[in-house]
Amino acid sequence: MNNNSQLETIEMNLLFDAIYRKYHYDFRNYSQASLKRRTKRFVKNEGLNSIAEAIPKVLYDSASMIRLLNEISVTVTSLFRDTEFWQTIRHTIVPTLQTYPSCRIWCAGCATGEEAYSMAIMLYECGLWERTRIYATDINPVAIEQCNAARIPLTDIEEYNKNYHCAGGNAALSDYVTIDGEYAALKPFLRDKIVFSQHNLVTDESFNEFHIILCRNVLIYFNNELKDRVHNLLHNSLCPFGFLALGKKESLTSTTHEKSYTCFSNTHKIYKKTITSNQTPQGFDEILLRR
Repeated sequence: MNNNSQLETIEMNLLFDAIYRKYHYDFRNYSQASLKRRTKRFVKNEGLNSIAEAIPKVLYDSASMIRLLNEISVTVTSLFRDTEFWQTIRHTIVPTLQTYPSCRIWCAGCATGEEAYSMAIMLYECGLWERTRIYATDINPVAIEQCNAARIPLTDIEEYNKNYHCAGGNAALSDYVTIDGEYAALKPFLRDKIVFSQHNLVTDESFNEFHIILCRNVLIYFNNELKDRVHNLLHNSLCPFGFLALGKKESLTSTTHEKSYTCFSNTHKIYKKTITSNQTPQGFDEILLRR
């Protein structure tokens, strides 16, 4: 490591320690290569000469902190992205959900909300909407504002409509949106069952128990220590026999909870939580007693 790289590493450590102390955003265990690349891009865009100059900038200017957060947060998403994944959910997991009296779903790291919108449309078409609640969270408050607006640029509608049909949609995407200027807005009957909220996977705790958790393309930006912490959070938030969906480049292999799941779809990195002998789902004891 040359002197410049050593100095940049020191500056990075100081910057993100300061951010944690001031704003309670903990990026200290993010993958260093990706974090450094995004931080240097922020430094350039802000007209600064070094990462060190970013420290007082973000500490004393909250707007600068939001811009850095936007740079670090990955918000690349689309409606029904990875259509084969959504086909798998529709045809192999939804039948299980249809046996439940209610269904709770968590989209963790939801970015600007397209994943939650996709889930909402699919569950509505499968007759599950009245008994479903979707919780969609992200670390970025600006992204959550966009989620709550529930608006999609009209320029994306043609692509999203193709995705929708490839994912198994059996109506028309236009049935679920209304045109509002240069945007298509998700209709209120769908929006009302989605709760968007700011949540930090690194520092916040579990807030409910879910039948499905989607945490796709988030863990790839964390180091191993942070991955273990988040996997623990996800495991504690998933009900017995619940489903966990990760990104294509992510898996449970070699994690502390690897043996707590069975692989439901290796292609789409979907896992099903198992239970131990001392762990039974709510109501399971009563079922056993009736037999």
